[in-house]
Order: sequence, then structure tokens, then C-alpha cells
Amino acid sequence: MNFSPKFYRNLSRTFPFGIIWLITGWIFLFTESVSTGYQNVYPEESITLTLPVFVFASFALLIVGMLVGVIELVVLENRLTQFSLGKKVLYKFLIYTILMCFIIVVAFMLATSIELGTNPFDSQVVEKTTRFMGSIVLLNTIVQLCFQLMLSLLYAAISENLGYQVLFNFFTGKYHKPKKERRIFMFLDMKSSTSIAESLGNEKYFQLLQAYYDSMSDAIINTHGEVYQYIGDEVVITWMEERGVENSNCLLCFQKIRESISAKRLDFKTKFGLIPEFKAAIHLGEVTTGEIGALKKEVIYTGDVLNTTARVQGLCNQYKTDLIFTEDLLHALPNRKAISYHFLGELSLKGKTQKVKLYDAMADQYSV
Repeated sequence: MNFSPKFYRNLSRTFPFGIIWLITGWIFLFTESVSTGYQNVYPEESITLTLPVFVFASFALLIVGMLVGVIELVVLENRLTQFSLGKKVLYKFLIYTILMCFIIVVAFMLATSIELGTNPFDSQVVEKTTRFMGSIVLLNTIVQLCFQLMLSLLYAAISENLGYQVLFNFFTGKYHKPKKERRIFMFLDMKSSTSIAESLGNEKYFQLLQAYYDSMSDAIINTHGEVYQYIGDEVVITWMEERGVENSNCLLCFQKIRESISAKRLDFKTKFGLIPEFKAAIHLGEVTTGEIGALKKEVIYTGDVLNTTARVQGLCNQYKTDLIFTEDLLHALPNRKAISYHFLGELSLKGKTQKVKLYDAMADQYSV
């Protein structure tokens, strides 16, 4: 079964939530077991920790954690953006309160049925669940769930601001030491942004940028791209070389962004009185990647490829085209013979004797 890149991205983003719940759950179980001498102090209201119960609890923690991740990153991601912080907190509190009450009852009944070796609706299970709901054990469970939920929401907030991939790289230490990589970069810039900003005003222009960037999200995700930076009205998208040349993803991304904005042209026209247009350049080369910063850490890329891409993007108006890519990228594409492209000219770089050859492609040839 083939799943979309967006599915795999969402799975990779929600899986850490499951790990957070699983590890903290194990810590709570271990602490309670040690503190009680591995005895069930409240056998009438709580469940004795046997191996089958432990396996079920571990599986339930993983699933519940991932469910919280799905709600936080997929369901609520773009649905609460228009609300104030106070309302966001209130709505999330109500949603998670209802969810946790349901989970507590269902999980306890299932775990009790495993402990007693009967079905979840057996009278013994119902009686024990009723006693549990009025005991101090319930309070202890609520405190644990609140702590796990707090960690999950904290992780979500950090991930949202830093970016999932950057946060993952920090945790794994991938770029603690600088390393060389071959990467593809796309510099994509909105046309006539200065005059648009003047005509719309600061607040309306900000809303335009938000809608403009939102419309690119699926195109970037579905072509395995990563957003490196937002710089005003310009976005820098990057791929590892293998991902970017596979199925011509880096070229396909440009076309998919164009299609997405075209599909929302009526919304843009209604809200802002215009349809944003853009131009882009794509280049491939070697960069040094690593963590940098004293007051604020971030992963950055350094190398001639970024400067070259920026200069190439500045030539779009001169060549009267919306997309320019370099010969380095062209030669890396495994299916370049299927692309209808033509030579534009050469770019002389300061301090270098070798010129960069530039090309563009027909729009209907991006998705090869």
C-alpha cells in the first residue's frame, strides 16, 4: 500500500508523542511498583500489574500519545489560529478533558478485563470500574495524565516554532558537528511584493503572506521538501540531493505550488484583491551543515550554492521567466531527457573562472 509523503510526515511528527507517553508511563509504573514493594495496595480499586496488563498498558500509552499528537498537529493545527491564546487554552482544555475522561474509563475496563480474564462488560469489571471512579487511584491517574499531556503540548509548541525536522536534528545530534552534504535549494520570491505591501498596508500584507505560505505547504510536503527559511516574502526550500532529484521533486514542487495558488485564486482575489505571483531559482551543490548560535541555536547551511541560487533568482526578470535552474541540477536529474528545457545563458560569479549555465523548462514539463 502506497501512502503519501504527507501521511509519512504526519506519522513521523506524531510518533514522538507516543514515545513521550510510553516512557513517562513506564516511569510512573516503575515508581509506583517500587514505592509499594511491588504490591497492589488497593486491589479493590486498582489493577494488579501482571505481564499481560503491562503489555496492554504500554500499547495503550503509545496509541493515546499518538492520538494526542494527531489532535494537536493535524486536527487542531490550522483550526485555532484565529483565536486568542486564552480561547485556545480554553478550547484545548475542554477537548482534552472530554478525551481523557473517555480514555480513563475505556482503558481501565479493558485492563480490568485482562486482569480478571473476562469480557469488558462483565459485572465484575463494571463494579471494579465504579469503585475506581470514586477512589484516590483515579486522582493519581488524572495527575499522571495531566503531566503527560503537559509534556506533549510543550513538545508540540517547541516543534511548531523550531520545525519538526530541526527539533529532530537537535535531539539526535545530527548536526552537533558540522558535516558536508549535497543539497538542492529553491529560492522562491513573490513578484511585486513592495508595491503590494504599500497598497495593502502592513496588517493586510501580513495576512496575505500567511495565506500565501499556507497554500505552499502541501506542495512542499508532497515533494519531500523542507522549509529552511522564510525571509519576508521569500521562502527557501531545500532537499537532500537524492530526494530532490527523485521524480524531479524540486521542479515538481514549483509546479504544485503554482497549481495550489491557482486553485485558491478566487479566495486571494476576494480577500486581497490580487493573486500572488512568484519566481524561483533552483541550484544544487555542496554545503556545510551544522548548529550555530550562542543565545539561540539553529541549524544553518553555508556554501556557494546559496549565494549562487540567490543570484540566479535575481535573473528571472532579465530572462522573462518564472523558473531558472542550473546545469548542476540538470545533470543530476535521472530523467532529464524527459524534460523539455532550453538554455538561457551563463552567469559569471565573482572570484570564479567557471561560469554557471542556466536553463528553464516549459511549465507542463515539470511533472515528469
